[in-house]
Amino acid sequence: MKGYKGFSKDLICRGKQYAENTVFEEDNAVICNSGMHFCENPFDVLDHYGFVNDNAELNEFAEVEALDKVFTDDNKKYCTKKLKVGAKLSISGFVKAFVEFTLSKVDKVSAATNTGDRSAATNTGNRSAATNTGDRSAATNTGDRSAATNTGDYSAATNTGNRSAATNTGDYSAATNTGDYSAATVEGKDSVAIACGYQSKAKACIGSAIVVAERGDWNGTTYPLISIKAAIVDGEKIKADTYYTLVNGEFEEAKEQ
Repeated sequence: MKGYKGFSKDLICRGKQYAENTVFEEDNAVICNSGMHFCENPFDVLDHYGFVNDNAELNEFAEVEALDKVFTDDNKKYCTKKLKVGAKLSISGFVKAFVEFTLSKVDKVSAATNTGDRSAATNTGNRSAATNTGDRSAATNTGDRSAATNTGDYSAATNTGNRSAATNTGDYSAATNTGDYSAATVEGKDSVAIACGYQSKAKACIGSAIVVAERGDWNGTTYPLISIKAAIVDGEKIKADTYYTLVNGEFEEAKEQ
């Protein structure tokens, strides 16, 4: 049986270290107790590992295959004694898996995809994926634990939900997150990654920019805005491909787990 599995950073799940393209075995397999767990439907993985954890760090995902008998008590989460972990999936790769899976079986889960230029893909439900591959396009999600991804130039990926991920790989693009515990990433040149939510973070490549907001603790109504700062990634003061948060008005590298 094939499926998908979520991990924290460095392919760790429940204290167990995994590796790509490797087979793992355990003595027993009991749901929520022992064995190695996975989901057939990639959307169901998000019930256990969202795109972003409480520390605003991106979780990791991989395709897996059960090589022994599988057990389940809800037909969503499965466990087995022998599991093959395949190659790690990027956020965009995981989004593609969403699109390819049969979506009609899942409630409150959506996928909007465009491959043409000057296009718009929009989702309003939770655990959703909006993806565009064309230039001058927009991918937008308003639900929590969602992913907005663009690969075309001059494009925009926007998330307003919590624990979400906005990613752009095209040049002259923008990735924006306003939800809490979220991550904004740009890989193309002359682009901007914007993270405005509580305990959110942003990263970009050399020559692109990051914009990060610092917010105070919950006051009963909101996380109050304390400061906001922007910088161009120069590889010295601000490192390339490194997540930054804002602390006391200054950029700090996002803490690892």
